[in-house]
Parts: sequence; C-alpha cells; structure tokens
Amino acid sequence: MHFNLKKAVGISVLPLLGGALAIGATALPASAQTWQDTSLQVNSLHPTGTVPQPATIVPAPNTSPTGKGTVTVSRASASDTLTVNSAMSKIPKGMIVSNGGGVVTVFGLPQQPASTVQGTLVVDDTSASGWTTAWIVVFSQGSSPAPAGLVTDYYYSDAPNAITRSYPVGGVQFSEVPTVHVTPSTGAELTPAPAYSFAYSGLPGGIVSNSAGLLTIAGSTAAPNTYGSVGVTATDQYGASAQSAFQLVVKAQPVYVPGNYGDMVNPFGNGFDVYKQHQAVNAIVVGWTATKADPATHFIRHPGTIPGAYTFEYAPNGVGTGLSVSDPGYDAAGTGLANGLVLRGSNNGAWQQWIPLANGTLKNAATGLIVSPNGTGAQLRGTTAPSSWGGSVYKWTDFAHLAG
Repeated sequence: MHFNLKKAVGISVLPLLGGALAIGATALPASAQTWQDTSLQVNSLHPTGTVPQPATIVPAPNTSPTGKGTVTVSRASASDTLTVNSAMSKIPKGMIVSNGGGVVTVFGLPQQPASTVQGTLVVDDTSASGWTTAWIVVFSQGSSPAPAGLVTDYYYSDAPNAITRSYPVGGVQFSEVPTVHVTPSTGAELTPAPAYSFAYSGLPGGIVSNSAGLLTIAGSTAAPNTYGSVGVTATDQYGASAQSAFQLVVKAQPVYVPGNYGDMVNPFGNGFDVYKQHQAVNAIVVGWTATKADPATHFIRHPGTIPGAYTFEYAPNGVGTGLSVSDPGYDAAGTGLANGLVLRGSNNGAWQQWIPLANGTLKNAATGLIVSPNGTGAQLRGTTAPSSWGGSVYKWTDFAHLAG
C-alpha cells in the first residue's frame, strides 16, 4: 500500500512507536516461524576453567599383624572437591572406603588374605572452576610376607584438555582428547580408554544435538541468529570433565506449511495490510487490496494456543518478521482508535489470537471484539458488532489464490 493514510482517514498519524524493527532472528520468538537450518558455526570456543593441581597418592603399609594398611588420595588445594566414582571403582569385599577432610582412604583387609587381592579406586578431583581430573588407583594386598598391607601398584591421572571443534559435512563436531599418565611408567594402558559424552547449555530451541558432541543441520529448526552464552561440557566414564563456552551462529531458510501463507480477505478483496510495509512495533494494520505483488498484504497463519484461534505474522514476500497482528486494547499507534489493529512482537498473548466465528467474522480472543474495516486504507479496528455492509466477513486466502 502506497497512499497517504492521513488524507484517506482524515486523522493525524503520530510517529510509530519503537522505531523500525530489524528483520531477522533477533525479533523472532521461538514459536513465530518454522525454519530449516542451513549452516551452524561455532565462534569463540574457549575453556571456562582449569584442571586441579595433582593429588597426592600414598600407600601406608600395615604396622602390625592386625593392622589395616591404607591407600590415600589427598587433594592439592582446599578448594578442590574429592568424590568417589563408585560406578568405576572396584573395591574388594571387606575393604572400606572413606571420604573426608579432602582425603579419600581405602582401608585394607584386617586379616592377611589367602591369596593376593587387587582393587581399583576412582576418585574425581574437581577444581573450584569446575574441571575434574579422575585418579584411577590400582592397589593390592598380598598374601605374604606377613603382615601384608595395601600397596599402590600404579595409578592413572585422567585429565581433560580444552574442548575442540571441527566441521564435518552437515554440522559441528566437538571433541575432547584427555591427557592420561600412568605412575610408575609401567606401560599399562587405562582400560577401557576414556570415552567422552557431551552435554549443552543455552542451545536455542530446534538445534539437534547428541551426546557424541555433534550439532547437526539435518532436522535442526532453530531461528537464524547469533546466540551467545552457549556452553558445552565433556565428561568421560571415569568422571574427568571440562567445560567451554562459545557463540553459535545459525543460518536458516524459512519453511511454511502449504496454505498458511497468504492473507485474511473480505468479500470486497481487501485484506490485512501493513501500512507502507513498516516492520515496526505498533505499525498500523489497514484494509487494502490483497495481492501477490503487494508484500504489505503477506502473512503467515499460525495455530494459536487458544482452541480454534490463529495468529497472523507479517511476512512480506514470505519472510517472517516476528511481528503479528494485535489488538492491544489501547491506542498503541496514536491514531485515536482504542482498539485499532497494529503489529506487535509475536507472542502467545490473547491480544494476538483471533478466532474465526461461524458467521465468517474474526473475534479477538482478549477483547472479544470483531475485526471491522472503515473503508479502503483505513486502520482496521475492533467493534462490538460486525459491519452491516459485510466488510467484517474475512476468509483466509492462501498466497496462490490471492489476486495477481
């Protein structure tokens, strides 16, 4: 629509509140648009913590025939937290494990066993910044000579490094390669090898991810945008863990359900029209001839959250803007109409939900008023009763059936 609204309706139009709203995902709520993601990019991937300083691992043999002998794992810093990974530890029957004061202790068998017994203690050592090194201690208690106390056969330090990312076809792959040392250097390998799983925080809705560290384009429907404050955590079966933060850039193409791209049109061919194609909060919605050629008359119809209701998102040339037709219940545009229709940021509020009635009229779910025109080019408004001349009867017309 390209005519002068002031002259058409004889009123003074105040400047639109809120200014121009930029096209793009920053204006879009998660439910306003369906997208097919075309690319994902991870920027500024950086660690958000450090591993703790090495723990101290000490065997203390028996001092008498009935002594218990111990193996201890002691934290290096008072701010570190030690926990026992019970799922990965293998403690022989009769031995006891305690945890307190920053020290984890395995107490050996009080009686010398008939044959050598061996066990494994896994202690997760977490720094104040949240990163965890896993200590895997292999110990044994022999049958001779008496008294035979616990001894540390060897132990592993399983420490994570900074999480990395790569770009396989169709997505982003996070990876974690830990540093594993065995002491003393016996050549023994940690079995099974550390296998990391990944968890995420702050991902936008619609991103397909898995615990193997893959964010994938296939099936992802996140709105295009640059998302900050996104996080990834890598944790292996021994409890070693690292966290990183990053910025996720999503590019996507809009996807529409067939038949839900078009306009609400009355018997006179006039439909919803955004005055001068203003993509702005409180932009005026007027009645104007609905055509394929006029982007101001292009909308996407979404099912509402109220039974039987719909919302109408402004979508010039099929591109959603995150702005929907609303009767906010007051003169939002400054035109003098308390129930004049305007664009507002898309949400699930009743002010933006419209219920088609059996007589062909359209009722606002919040106000209960009927959408009515006041002539071509005038702002649409909510009225208590439909127009006597039939202009309040609206029918959804998909884009393919709009006038040329």
